[in-house]
Amino acid sequence: MEGGGGGGGTGQKVTALARELTRIFSNYNKNSILLKKNLKETNKFFREIKQNYSNACAAAASSGTAAREAGQLGCISFPSHEEEFLQASVGCSPYIVILGQDCGARYQLLNCLLGDRLLPIGPEVGSCGGPAGCRRRRLRFTHGRQTRLSLALPGQYELLHQLAGHRGRWETVPKEDLEIQDACQDPAHQLAELEVTLHHQLLQECRVLVVPCPSVQPVEEALEDCLRGVVPVLLYAVNEEALSPGQMEDLRRVRELFPFPICFARVPSAAPPAAALTEPCAEPPGRVRDRSALHQQLSGLGFLSGGNCSCGAPSQAATKPQSVLGEVFERLPRLLSPFARQVLHNQQVEAASLLNGVHCRCLDLFINQAFDMQRDLQITPRRLEYTREKEAELFQSLMGIANRKQEEMKDMIVETLGSMKEELLEDAANLEFTDIIVPPNGELVSSKDIKSCIRQIQELIVLRLNQAVANKLISSVDYLRESFVGTLERCLTSLERSHLDTATHITSNHLKQILNAAYHVEVTFHSGSSVTRLLWEQIKQIIQRLTWVNPPAMTPEWKRKVAQDAIESLSAAKLAKSICSQFRTRLNSSHEAFAASLRQLEEGHTGRLEKTEDLWLRVRKDHAPRLARLSLESRSLRDVLLNGKPKLGRELGRGQYGVVYLCDSWGGHFPCALKSVVPPDDKHWNDLALEFHYTRSLPRHERLVDLHGSVIDHTYGGGSSIAVLLIMERLHRDLYTGLKAGLSLRERLEIALDVVEGIRFLHSQGLLHRDIKLKNVLLDKQNRAKITDLGFCKPEAMMSGSIVGTPIHMAPELFTGKYDNSVDVYAFGILFWYLCTGSVKLPEAFEKCASKDQLWTNVKKGARPERLPSFDEECWQLMEACWNGDPSQRPLLGIVQPGLQSIMDRLCHMGSDGKSVSLEDST
Repeated sequence: MEGGGGGGGTGQKVTALARELTRIFSNYNKNSILLKKNLKETNKFFREIKQNYSNACAAAASSGTAAREAGQLGCISFPSHEEEFLQASVGCSPYIVILGQDCGARYQLLNCLLGDRLLPIGPEVGSCGGPAGCRRRRLRFTHGRQTRLSLALPGQYELLHQLAGHRGRWETVPKEDLEIQDACQDPAHQLAELEVTLHHQLLQECRVLVVPCPSVQPVEEALEDCLRGVVPVLLYAVNEEALSPGQMEDLRRVRELFPFPICFARVPSAAPPAAALTEPCAEPPGRVRDRSALHQQLSGLGFLSGGNCSCGAPSQAATKPQSVLGEVFERLPRLLSPFARQVLHNQQVEAASLLNGVHCRCLDLFINQAFDMQRDLQITPRRLEYTREKEAELFQSLMGIANRKQEEMKDMIVETLGSMKEELLEDAANLEFTDIIVPPNGELVSSKDIKSCIRQIQELIVLRLNQAVANKLISSVDYLRESFVGTLERCLTSLERSHLDTATHITSNHLKQILNAAYHVEVTFHSGSSVTRLLWEQIKQIIQRLTWVNPPAMTPEWKRKVAQDAIESLSAAKLAKSICSQFRTRLNSSHEAFAASLRQLEEGHTGRLEKTEDLWLRVRKDHAPRLARLSLESRSLRDVLLNGKPKLGRELGRGQYGVVYLCDSWGGHFPCALKSVVPPDDKHWNDLALEFHYTRSLPRHERLVDLHGSVIDHTYGGGSSIAVLLIMERLHRDLYTGLKAGLSLRERLEIALDVVEGIRFLHSQGLLHRDIKLKNVLLDKQNRAKITDLGFCKPEAMMSGSIVGTPIHMAPELFTGKYDNSVDVYAFGILFWYLCTGSVKLPEAFEKCASKDQLWTNVKKGARPERLPSFDEECWQLMEACWNGDPSQRPLLGIVQPGLQSIMDRLCHMGSDGKSVSLEDST
């Protein structure tokens, strides 16, 4: 099955081309390994997230906000089209795919690439369109230690077939092995490709496919098979002056179906002399050659544009790789290498950018969820307490009204009856009885009918009295509507919406009962109410006083008499007492029911908040840091693909976790500072990754040092460790060095204003710096300040209570683990003390401390820097306010900034010569 190795090379320049292509594909494969690893870890992360939270997704409708949040996290995944693209590009092997006008052109280009006369060329090959009608199969060149030929069905299995190359050693693949014999009727044999295995350095990094003759398979079908599951570099060999109409039609279909750039290369029909590939360009630099017929044809097909120079090299200004044409064979290396590099580079940049985009979107979603969960944990207990307090105030107010209104209600009832008496008597006189037949002449009726008539007159009186009393009582308590109802109802609605269980709206319903008692006052006198019973007791006395020898006639005068007796026998005092008693009873009942349902609601929220806090912890401690590290890796790979690895210059300084070097230029920025960080463990990796994400997510600001990019160096320290190289804006010096060298008062106050502006911007983006100090403030050549080193910078919702910062600048509450952005105000107060002193000497209270623990203890007890005689009173008051031990008493930076501006305007003024003059200069 094995044949001998290939023969000698076709020239030194071609060998150099193979080496250059090998290097290009080798770099591509190294980066692909990193991309594949990142993609694999990302998919694993998404699967775990989906598995952990998918059940919560289904239960979201009945488990409240925590379940909804978990459900949203469980839906985090790749968009399907992005995942398909990444799997197709990152997970596929690179291939060189060779097309061409005919077999001779394709074979000549293959021989040039591999540096050997592996395929037959010349007249013996013939033309695909000639009378011979050749049927040459597809060829695949792969790497192996031994040279061999085999027939195989693509992606399936090798065919047991005796090839001519098996009969002995060969230097050029036998022609009969390339051909599909006309007599062959075996479909598998006709579809099989000839696989050539060679020990060649280029084939170690990529494979090469040569498409079959059009008579075997149309070019678009051949490409569809060849491009499935590969990352292609497409080459088209041309050995004629122009394309035939059939070839142009084939290329038109290729362009419509496959959006890949193609490198068109003119090749001779026979192998060129070795020296031919080393000759310089014939034309002088800058001369533009006349466009050939081939160039015009390819331009007409849309392959070529003005971005291709006369020698065919791709334009460096193009953002995406373009098709190119090289019409001089001697310049083939100058054409193929840049083209292959650009195609592979663009593919990996696109994949890395897409992958990083997914990381950033999902990471932002985690951070936003963390903000929502933190807000829920803070606001829900306050809402419950507010609801309890406001309902208690409402209840007490209403009970006070009920107690105060009894005497007023008696007077109101007397007044109402007095004003309504004539109207009631008139209505009673005109009342038409129901269920009683009264003769037209008003003849006497039975005693039973009389009682029914009296009852209907009494019901009329009760109904009209009820409406009047209710309207008057409503107006007396209506002022409570705006004081309690709106805010309290909205608060309850929010609480019940976030606690979706079977008790939904029960608490609100009990509140409505209280409100009904308060301002609806539905005094309906139902048959079971105490007021109704009282009325009927009084009316029974009327009936008992009415004694008849004979039944009366149902005349209007009789109706008026019955109504008048009923009205006069009503006791206003008893009615008022009964109404207020009923009012208090309803209030008490509703208040107790409300309190019970609120306790039930609070218990439900307690369980829900425990789940929310657990989820919040997992987002902060596990999910977000893990995804941030993947994001750092994908972004760093993108940065190194676009801009290369930065070169380390001289050392500029050292910190606790890294070294800062000078970097002349990188990514179009110069000069740069390069901070190399070697994270000692996973925690520091995660913190660094989150810092990078927060910093890169920030809009550019003139008071923050700009971060240009990052590169992960796997060979740092001679390969002994992995470092993250953060490339950032290079400034003149830090504030510590500036104070030692000496700065004027105006410069120091301007620096203070710059620092406040920078901190305010960070806070406006939801971030805390947590390490404001002299060395983290950098100065440019004009001594304007920028904040740097966002290593401890985090959103408040993502903080886990860790104790971070520089001891002398740390606020007392930092040691408790519960703090907010006012810690940056405290740190600025200490920094402002240094700016006012104009030196870097430690405050006496801190200098006396023998250790950090002693310093922290003294700070918690109230130790602060001392006041120096040179301090301006307003400056001293400002720094004292900033380092107040109570965070709530520290001023907002929006107040500090204009205060600082006022201090500078007062202490520094312009002299007659236009120069800045300060009080310290004048003295």
